[in-house]
Amino acid sequence: MGAQAGEYREVREVVFSPSGERSEKIIGKPLERLVRLKLTEEDFEDIREVQPFLFSTDQLWAYETRFKGEETVEGVECWVLQVRPRQILAGQRLFDGLLWASKADFSIVRTVGKAVPDLRSMKNENLFAHFITQWEPVEGGLRFPVHTYADDTLDFRTGPQRIRMDIRYADYKRFGANSAIRYEKPE
Repeated sequence: MGAQAGEYREVREVVFSPSGERSEKIIGKPLERLVRLKLTEEDFEDIREVQPFLFSTDQLWAYETRFKGEETVEGVECWVLQVRPRQILAGQRLFDGLLWASKADFSIVRTVGKAVPDLRSMKNENLFAHFITQWEPVEGGLRFPVHTYADDTLDFRTGPQRIRMDIRYADYKRFGANSAIRYEKPE
């Protein structure tokens, strides 16, 4: 049995304003006990942007898609699409994998793939695991990512390293506010 690489745990509250602006707040202090690994900015960007892959119309230009067939996932009739980057520009983190979309409402049901590109230089290696993200209906019946997990072995120059990742997305709430305007007669 190999040496333990440790663990990293963190809880974040993420809020999207009505205009789509994202804000994050770390709840408590992260638990960091990683021994043979270091989480990089790219890892955190992938956790925020690539693993809960939100395939929106403003991202279509960056990807090519290919129809791969039809499957039933979690009782939902789906189309399966291969999604690949057309081109990766310097500093970009993109999704490369498969996407299952509901035939009924075109919502994402599952994604399987990895964040690309792996980053290798003469001095450093930054490799990324294959992952699966499950989507389920939450408030209002809309589907959102609820669970991302990975169990992969990355082939570093120093030797293979097993990576296990478990990300839970929870407590979705619709952003809103109630307001009232009252007019009073001037005296």
